[in-house]
Amino acid sequence: MTNSDHSLLTEPVSPPEVPDAAIAMIDDEGIVVGWTHAAQQLVGYAAGEVVGRSAAHVLPPSEDARRASVFSEQCRAQGGWSGTAAIRHRDGHTLSMTLRVSLLRGQDAGTRWLVSVTDIGSLSSGATGGPVRESLLARAPIGIVVYDPQLRCVWANDAMERHDGIPRHRRFGCGLKDSLPAVEAEALKIVMRQVLESGSTTVHEYRAWPPADRPREHAYAASFFCLQNADGAPLGVCAMTVDVTGNRRARERLAILSEASTHIGSTLDVMRTGQELADLAVPLLADHALVDLVESVPFGVEPSARTCTSSDRAQLLRRAGVASVDLGVLELPWVREEVVHAHPDSPFSAAMRTGRSYLEPVVDTHSGPWVGHDPVRVRKVRDSGVHSLMVVPIRARSCVLGLALFGRSLEQTPFQEDDLLLAEELVTRAALCLDNALQYARERTAALTLQRDLLPHRVQGGAAVEVASRYVPADADHGVGGDWFDVIELSGARVALVVGDVVGHGINAAATMGRLRTAVRTLADLDLPPDELLAHLDDTVRRLNDEDADVSDPVPAVVGATCLYAVYDPVTQRCTMARAGHPPPLIVDAQGSVTAPDLPTGAPLGLGLGLVPFESVELELAEGSVLAFYSDGLVESRGEDIDVGLQCLATALAKPGASLEELCSRAMKSLPAQASADDVTLLLARTRALQPTHVASWDLPHELVTVPTARHLAARQLRQWGLEPLVTPVQSIVGELVTNAIRHGGGPSRLRLIQHRVLTCEVTDTNTSQPRPRHPRVLDEHGRGLYMVARMSRRWGSRSAADGKVVWAEQDLPSTAGAL
Repeated sequence: MTNSDHSLLTEPVSPPEVPDAAIAMIDDEGIVVGWTHAAQQLVGYAAGEVVGRSAAHVLPPSEDARRASVFSEQCRAQGGWSGTAAIRHRDGHTLSMTLRVSLLRGQDAGTRWLVSVTDIGSLSSGATGGPVRESLLARAPIGIVVYDPQLRCVWANDAMERHDGIPRHRRFGCGLKDSLPAVEAEALKIVMRQVLESGSTTVHEYRAWPPADRPREHAYAASFFCLQNADGAPLGVCAMTVDVTGNRRARERLAILSEASTHIGSTLDVMRTGQELADLAVPLLADHALVDLVESVPFGVEPSARTCTSSDRAQLLRRAGVASVDLGVLELPWVREEVVHAHPDSPFSAAMRTGRSYLEPVVDTHSGPWVGHDPVRVRKVRDSGVHSLMVVPIRARSCVLGLALFGRSLEQTPFQEDDLLLAEELVTRAALCLDNALQYARERTAALTLQRDLLPHRVQGGAAVEVASRYVPADADHGVGGDWFDVIELSGARVALVVGDVVGHGINAAATMGRLRTAVRTLADLDLPPDELLAHLDDTVRRLNDEDADVSDPVPAVVGATCLYAVYDPVTQRCTMARAGHPPPLIVDAQGSVTAPDLPTGAPLGLGLGLVPFESVELELAEGSVLAFYSDGLVESRGEDIDVGLQCLATALAKPGASLEELCSRAMKSLPAQASADDVTLLLARTRALQPTHVASWDLPHELVTVPTARHLAARQLRQWGLEPLVTPVQSIVGELVTNAIRHGGGPSRLRLIQHRVLTCEVTDTNTSQPRPRHPRVLDEHGRGLYMVARMSRRWGSRSAADGKVVWAEQDLPSTAGAL
């Protein structure tokens, strides 16, 4: 070969950045046969740890053998592959890499695979890249030749012939002097020997006039890597030649992709992501850009794989992004957020079905795929002046989520293959953001559905309180939390008010919230005092932590929660409350004055800090007082002290005479303008008081002869209340309960009747043992009393009292009675 044949001129161009691509050679069985020092620096494995072993050694555990086999078959079928992949670092963490697999051929018709990987983090760092790194990014053709230690060609790829015009069969077994002029050959030989001796990587730039484009000067960069064997000794030199004529353009592409890393996917809103993709493409890549998503995607529903590939009819799309250098020129039949109807035979529908991009460098609206099937769109394209078009499917895993369309009208240069590659890279990054948004939307929807199903759909305070509530989930970036509230009607017209917050966000927090809410309701049925209930709830959370702990995890996850539990009695107008790490309630009197009770904080539930018992505080509340229970999301905000939030809440609640619904709305308006990073929960309860005329009580001596007297007192009171239909069953219930109190108690007892939404009959005695129904035999004379009470009551139970216990039973009021 002569200079006239190739006109190669080496030139001492200032060396660019040394490439940071990791190079490995793999045989046809997937075994690593060559390794580089750059590969060791990037993934941590020395040559001795990799050479001779399967390439799967550096794949994450999830990349199983089956998937690796499928990937190998794909590479063989396509003659190579390029894209992104996960690589396992030696220390165990996973790296996200840009990967390129190139097929090399040898003299004996054998094949090898050269794998080039580059850290995506370095690609998006914004620094100027080296030739190999830029070529990996742009997927431009790379000429590859592998030389043995004697600098004779042993392997080469097809692309190298396009660089210098030398057929592959003339290259094998030859040295540099057989393919380059003597001066250039000697210069490159010196460089390659230095690479062999030092194991380093070197770049040598030169100019050339390739046979395919002889009138035009091209700039090339040859990057030389030392391939090592298992002992770390030089196995040969790999030369990767890249046409860097468009080096400035490559840097522009890198800048565009760097912009994509920061401007696409700024939120988890799929429609906004589509608009971000369109905005970035114009005018950096195209004069006009459209982004259309499958109609279900904006609603958080991923299209099924079957639907993605269905060819029966075109899918409905929804326009998510529109950008243009002049929207007046681009007259669109559909605007943003409208449903787009694509013709089944159009290139757009074809791209949706096949998942493959479509490039039309010169749009011909008089022939080809545009004619006959979509005259409206043909006219729009013709009138807009768009002369070059790219259609890129937005793919995520096995589904096509939509399409991105790029057009040029003002820019006269038509789209080329390298433009399509850049567009595909941009769309790939957008697709990853869209897929993340879809996965988040699915989890958020599931968590919201679960939480809404678990929270009370309708709260009622019975005769004790009037209630109103608000619940606002956290913003899209933080997800659904574990807030909950509840209002539980207890015996004796009393009511329990609960608010709690599980640490964390997402579906696990929502599920834990449901478990704790169920536990609180179960404990409330036992009528435990607030401090005792929280102690039992703390034990429950600890057991959940123990059950959910992963024995293989050295630092198991701990579920923590806060809770505030209060019981209000409208008969005595007293409220008993205790809290476990939860913010204290606010109390608003009838004049609008707001105070916070001095309530011991208590340790959060489940953290193992409950060494000090929880403490209850009893308060006397005037009728019409408003109790405000809330979660910290209502009063905490970034950059502000919690006292500021408490003051805002107190100001919102300090409005005498306002309805609870109005107070809830005022409190919600006090939230900061930015979206909350936590759930917001508010429960308001306005206290009521039972009139003395609706309560009757009698102290009974500890004698069985008082049983008829108790029955008579109860019957007389019922007739005064106009509840004659209840006389007979209540007399029977009173007789049984008083008899048990006298037989099993050690002192005087007390009978109380309460008329509220139901009629409650209570008998108090000094025995702390809770009654248990018995199952008497046929001939037993005793043991049927509680069974009879249960049969005659709507419900019955018992609770602890300060000096014993209270056994109670409820009766529905007659429909004609004036229930409260």
